[in-house]
Amino acid sequence: MMLPALIYYLIYRYLPMYGLLIAFKNFSVTDGILGSPWMEPWYGHFQFFYESPYFTQLLGNTFIISLYKLVFGMLPPIILALALNECKTGWFKRLVQTLSYMPHFLSWVIIYGILLALLSENSGLFNRWIQEAGGATIPFLTSPDWFRSVLVGSEIWQNLGWGAIIYLAAMAGIDPTLYEAARVDGAGRLRMIWHITLPGIRSVIVLLLILKLGHIMDAGFDQIYILYNIQVYPVADIIDTWVYRTGLQQLNFSLGAAVGLFKSLIGFVLVLGANRLARKWGEGIW
Repeated sequence: MMLPALIYYLIYRYLPMYGLLIAFKNFSVTDGILGSPWMEPWYGHFQFFYESPYFTQLLGNTFIISLYKLVFGMLPPIILALALNECKTGWFKRLVQTLSYMPHFLSWVIIYGILLALLSENSGLFNRWIQEAGGATIPFLTSPDWFRSVLVGSEIWQNLGWGAIIYLAAMAGIDPTLYEAARVDGAGRLRMIWHITLPGIRSVIVLLLILKLGHIMDAGFDQIYILYNIQVYPVADIIDTWVYRTGLQQLNFSLGAAVGLFKSLIGFVLVLGANRLARKWGEGIW
């Protein structure tokens, strides 16, 4: 039964790693991977990225945006899952669950249109309310002070319901006799949530946290590329958007591969460190 999955990962995950060679070469499409000359020195593309005047800004923006999404995005799905798990009205629970995970299937192009209708400085609904209240309009989408908040908020909104499904599935596996015993002992709902539900899903929370740490260098290229503009480059330009402009648009595929390898190594180290820390708490992937 595992054979199809193993074949899939072998073909689409492991064999393409052979292409990492171009990170150490001056890759040419006409010469191919093997025919392209080696970079001298071999770390030339890494050095070019490191010596870029935007390196510190790019690395800082990537870490900060990813950290914001990680810190502020972990708790809302857990809270929603706990609320749905405690809801006894079946139709209301299904309605909220459906409405909350529908944004997950919307592309960032559609979400950008929604944000534009709500947050545009000239015609956005929120700014109209602010003007009617006698206040000054706020450039949510073009202000460096607000743009990161828009990024994090829209990310949480899109993935809120989808993340709650995972936690609800974990809650469904908790032994119901534990709740019955707690009721006999006089425990209320909050006590049962704190002493039974949260410890019951702790392993899932740790697992998702470790997996997200592995992608901390992926701040969300699709979202940022569609939402950002030149006015918010100082706070929104991340490694992936810089690579797209500098590497891929100029057909410098070797630079893109080198930066991708750099990001993967950092993610690999973070996963190992997070798993080692989690094992000290009695959890961990391996």
